[in-house]
Amino acid sequence: MPLGTLDRSPPPFFRQGPSALTKLALCSALALLLMVADARFKLMQPARAALALVLHPVQRLLLTPVDAWETAGDYLRGTQRAMQAEDLARRQLAQQAERLSRAEALQAENERLRKLLGLQPSLSVPSLAAEVLYEAPDPFSRRVVIDRGATQGVVAGSPVINEAGVLGQVTRVYPLSSEVTLLTDKDAAIPLLNARTQMRNAAAGRSDGAGMELRFLAANADVKVGDLMTTSGLDGVYPPGLPVAKVASVERRGDSSFAQVQLAPIAQPDSARHVLVLLPHDRHLAAKKEAEVAAAEEAASAAATKAASRAAKKAERAEKAANKASGAAP
Repeated sequence: MPLGTLDRSPPPFFRQGPSALTKLALCSALALLLMVADARFKLMQPARAALALVLHPVQRLLLTPVDAWETAGDYLRGTQRAMQAEDLARRQLAQQAERLSRAEALQAENERLRKLLGLQPSLSVPSLAAEVLYEAPDPFSRRVVIDRGATQGVVAGSPVINEAGVLGQVTRVYPLSSEVTLLTDKDAAIPLLNARTQMRNAAAGRSDGAGMELRFLAANADVKVGDLMTTSGLDGVYPPGLPVAKVASVERRGDSSFAQVQLAPIAQPDSARHVLVLLPHDRHLAAKKEAEVAAAEEAASAAATKAASRAAKKAERAEKAANKASGAAP
């Protein structure tokens, strides 16, 4: 019997049963049911944990070459960074040593000159370390809150500085915290001294809170971009010589008699975390109290003079009235 005449179709018994599409649908439904049950009831979690425990040593063994390579690379990169940091630290140390020697010489010369001229010694302002807690919730102001208050001796008006320069001034004092108004606030103002020309002026915060500006500066004033502005110390609040800002731009217009000078604060308020609160000096407090007493005495003297003048005028009017009455009597 030739092979081509053989019937290759399966017997009727094997042709019975569901179709392939039905089997696919059933298997898909079963798989979906198992996934939902596992996600809901964590059926396979113990099996996964056991499998992970068994495969963990194998994974660590396979990752050993990779970890060794990364460790070697980190060691080499760390060594290079450490050497670079050491070179930078040595250069900075040499520069600071040179600056320290010059500062000591200048301080000694300053003390000799003050003794020669009979001036009082330089102020040594006491300070108090503080940490910035958070920014004030007012979006239209530039204020921060520090963790030192009246209990630690902070008083309103105390200057606040960091390692770069002046940040602002204490405006509100609470028992355990204080509110500091930054120099970039629109209501802040500070007297400045141009370190190059020794010209005094006053700076105020810009309305947008992005920096500071010199106001009412003559258009022909000697000010250049990059000039360092320091505290003048004439207000009795800020000690003299503290760096405040640098001149960022100078604009002179022909139709205005004032120059528009924008300042960039040296101490960045947004990155300040730890600050120093400079407590008011006794000399400043004594001078302020003396000025207040003198002003009160002057006001009392003016009031007494005004009262005496009014009394004299009343007496003069009474005397004229008496003279008129005596003249009309005959």
